[in-house]
Amino acid sequence: MATKPGILSDWPWHSIGNFKLWITVSRYRTAQGSNRILDKSIDFDQVDRERSWDDQIVLNGILFYAAGIVLKDQFNMPLFKADGTIITLLLHWGPAEFLYYWLHRSLHHHYLYARYHSHHHSSIVTEPNTSFVHPFAEVLSYYFLLLIPILSSIYIGKASIIGVFTYVTVVDFLNNMGHCNFEFMPQWLFTIFPPLKYIVYTPSFHSLHHTQFRSNYSLFCPFYDYVYGTVDSHSDTLYETSSKREAESPDVVHLTHLTTPDSIYHLPLGFPSLSSKPQASKWGTISKLIGEAIEDADKKGAKVLSLGLLNQNEEFSRNVELYMKKNPQLKIKVVDGSSLTAAIVLNSIPKDTTQVVLRGRISKEACLLVQGLCQKGIQVVILEEDEYKKLLKFDNNLQKNLVLSKNYDVKVWLVGDGLTDKEQKKAPKGTIFIPFSIFPPKKVRKDCYYHTTPAMEAPKALENMHSCEDWLPRRVISASRVAGIIHGEEGWEVNECGGTTFSIEKVWNASLEHGFRPVPISA
Repeated sequence: MATKPGILSDWPWHSIGNFKLWITVSRYRTAQGSNRILDKSIDFDQVDRERSWDDQIVLNGILFYAAGIVLKDQFNMPLFKADGTIITLLLHWGPAEFLYYWLHRSLHHHYLYARYHSHHHSSIVTEPNTSFVHPFAEVLSYYFLLLIPILSSIYIGKASIIGVFTYVTVVDFLNNMGHCNFEFMPQWLFTIFPPLKYIVYTPSFHSLHHTQFRSNYSLFCPFYDYVYGTVDSHSDTLYETSSKREAESPDVVHLTHLTTPDSIYHLPLGFPSLSSKPQASKWGTISKLIGEAIEDADKKGAKVLSLGLLNQNEEFSRNVELYMKKNPQLKIKVVDGSSLTAAIVLNSIPKDTTQVVLRGRISKEACLLVQGLCQKGIQVVILEEDEYKKLLKFDNNLQKNLVLSKNYDVKVWLVGDGLTDKEQKKAPKGTIFIPFSIFPPKKVRKDCYYHTTPAMEAPKALENMHSCEDWLPRRVISASRVAGIIHGEEGWEVNECGGTTFSIEKVWNASLEHGFRPVPISA
């Protein structure tokens, strides 16, 4: 939103909603680091602000429909006219670019800037979506200028179907390209044809406009900036630096995958408007792919790979442990986050709790959790006999604190996979359900409290967080991912997968030292 929204600042169909596309390449290249221009990160505020980019799709539909009615006879144009296409492009690089340059400069006057253009400039680090995010009145003025070449070619009888769509495609392509945060234009183009720098801008050229504000005003043609002396002096240097920048090697890799068929739309590379909100909705993977991912991450110099979601499955985790033992040459360490998961659940239990119910599939995390509870002297009620026997098999010393009982009258329940609706209904009013499982339990009771799956709030210093992790709230990270970050930061040269565990106390204290905080239980 502009700092002081003016008349027609909002789009007429602002309240309808949004659905986004076309950002995958930009986010992938920016994350990779190859030819990246700015190292600053984007955040949820920017994602929210740029949800309205599809307003222009609606406007395009309205304008084309209206033009088809008003200019019905003129729209009966041939398929292609070479001279008409050339004329259309020349009219853009001539009068349209010239008028845009001065319109853009006027939008940087404090009066218009505060009421309109400041909304677009709120995004310092640009993405393709940024190119379409402008107040409604501002876009109308842009369309007036961009229609000059099309309407002129129609008026003189030189317009063609291919010519019009070529012009629209070129404008759309250059607009998106200029707002990608990586240098797209190869150096050899300017070597072969040096005057090209005056005809077509580069992403780094326009990036300087978003960081410096008072330079590089041109739409796509820098010629007018050179004529009127508004070219940023760092334009060539930034282009050279960005063009030569190589891809970066990560320290920590988090291995995850789709959880439901529709979760592909939740990927940050494809749908930022969806990935910036918690997922409201199990797919598996195979050990071979996990092994390939580990090997690939190791080749790229990553220190740690953390296992997320179903990759934490005991069968896969054991296979990963075996894979690591068979490949001792690998320098990378694999972490499933089981110890931190147990630590988070332990520290989520209300103080002065003396008894808890544990119900769900007895996983590695559950065993570590019960072990920690017993060490604290907290009695653990087990509802199912097979679960009771599995825990004693893990550690027979747990027997003095384990109680096999059908006593449901306990207000703290630690739950995993297998918890039924019927069992939830037997819990007393006000019960706190704290999951130790990968997936959250179904919320059956409205008179009880449901905590998030094991996760921690990210420190404020952690940047470039603009996507939610599955169903978790904003800036909340799953235990396995936090564990990977902590192992990487601390430089712990150990694996934590399969039957291998880590110190619960050590990883918990380290996570707090690095600024991660427990997620409070909400009503």
